[in-house]
This record gives sequence, C-alpha cells and structure tokens, in this order.
Amino acid sequence: MEKTLTVFTPTYNRAFCLPQLYLSLLRQSRKDFVWLIIDDGSTDGTADLVKSWTAEGLIDIRYHYQQNQGMHGAHNTAYELIDTELNVCIDSDDELAEGAVEKILSFWSSYGSSRVSGIAGLDLDRRGNIIGTKLPEDVSRSTLFDLYYKYGVTGDKKLVYRTELTKKYPYPLFRGERYVGLAYKYYRLDEDYELLLLNEPLCVVEYLEDGSSMNMLSQYYRNPKGFSFYRKELMKLPFVDLKFKYRQAIHYVSSSFLEKNSSFLRDTPAPLLTVLAIPPGLLLYFHVLTKQRSASSL
Repeated sequence: MEKTLTVFTPTYNRAFCLPQLYLSLLRQSRKDFVWLIIDDGSTDGTADLVKSWTAEGLIDIRYHYQQNQGMHGAHNTAYELIDTELNVCIDSDDELAEGAVEKILSFWSSYGSSRVSGIAGLDLDRRGNIIGTKLPEDVSRSTLFDLYYKYGVTGDKKLVYRTELTKKYPYPLFRGERYVGLAYKYYRLDEDYELLLLNEPLCVVEYLEDGSSMNMLSQYYRNPKGFSFYRKELMKLPFVDLKFKYRQAIHYVSSSFLEKNSSFLRDTPAPLLTVLAIPPGLLLYFHVLTKQRSASSL
C-alpha cells in the first residue's frame, strides 16, 4: 500500500533515547507510515540498534548514515530521500503522541490540498501539558509567521509539510559549522502558502541537556556564519515589519563580528537598519563572548 506520511528523525549519538521514540511509533493505531532515520555520524551503536528494529519488521524503517553535518544538514538529506506526500520531523529525544498518525492522515484526507503547505499541530511536554499556547480556535489556516506574530501563539508547534515543498530552499552548509535555523525554510514557504491548523497533540517533547534548544548560546558562538545567513534571510522576508527586521539586524551585526566579517555592511539586505543596529549588535556580541568565556572556565 502506498504510504502518505514519512516520520523522519535526525539523530547523533542518541541510541540511549531512540527506543522510547520507537515504542511510540509501535503504539500508533495506524502503521501506514515510513520511519526514516538520518544518522548524522553517530558512533554509539545506533546503526546496530536500528538494524535490530528493522529485523523485527513491525514498521517500515529506512536508515541512512552520513558524516556529521548538524541538524540542518540531516534535514537536507531527509528531504532528498523522502518520497511520501507528507513528512514530519520527530526528534530523537521526543515521541509521537498517541494516535498522531491517524490524526494527521485523517485531517489531511479531509482538508489537505495543493493550496496549503501542510499542517501545524501541538507539542506536549512529558506531563501532558501543551507547550506554550493552543492554536487560535477561530482560524482554520495561517502562515507560521502569523501564528506567532499576529495571533500571539507561543511555544514550539509540530509541523507537517508537503514533501514537494520541503525539497525547496535547502539549508546551506558552512565549513566547520553545524547549525542553521530551521525556520529559514518554513518562513520561505510562508511567502506562498498557509498551514492548516490542527489543535491536537502530535508530539511529546523533551529538551535534553545536550540538545540544540538547551545550548543556543553555545550554538550562537560556534556557528556565526549559519546565524548570520539566517538573520539576513529573515530580513528579506516581504511580510515582516521594521521592528522584526531591526531585531534580525541586531543579531546579524553580532554574528558578523563573531565570524569577523568586515564586509557585513555590504552584504546586508537592509543597510540603513544594519547601521542603526551596530550599537546594540556590538553589545550582544560582547555579551555572547562574556557568557561563552564564563562557560568555558567552569
């Protein structure tokens, strides 16, 4: 039977927590999905673990190993390999919520079309609480950007996208760096499409101490080219206001100093805003340096 949904999981040395994700997939009421695992250079026995699950034959598992590229590089590879209509990323330390596959496929069957980019659903924490706020009850579709900046939604949301769209706007890879903001692709898709809103939990999340969400300041310091690219792209978005662009310009200035990019004023898509952002951008730059040096001395 042709499958509609791929659940993909980027993973790096997470063999210790992948079993709980696997069990959550086995608990799904519908098994007509693909689990694609992108192993981003693990050295902890992940390959053998996945091999044992594949041998069980309980769900359709596809495994791909690559040299470490970071989360965005693993996403690039996943989007190249996925051949189902829809895809959703479930991180290695998270679980698929009860009945999530059924909810996604049934909702898409009823309301999905080529006029939307996909579905936005809810994340839960381990205690069953919604992360942030629910989606607006009186709105059936919205861009991701408007959810946060127009409707006041807070907290991470689980995004299910049409695969043909996620193959667009691949994330750039920068030598020696392992991070580019994933929302770059999502906001680019916002330029042409809205998401259907599904006020149902699709994912149960946990933020591990070694996860990117818990180490953003360190990521900021170690990946200035990736952060600089991300902020430049957000400044280019046609639907954002000056206040939003100015915040991006501040981060762009800070990241430009971290990467020692002396041509940042020539490279920016918003020269005047970037000039105005230099003072606060410098303050942020020194703040990041100070915090990183303090962390390194512990």
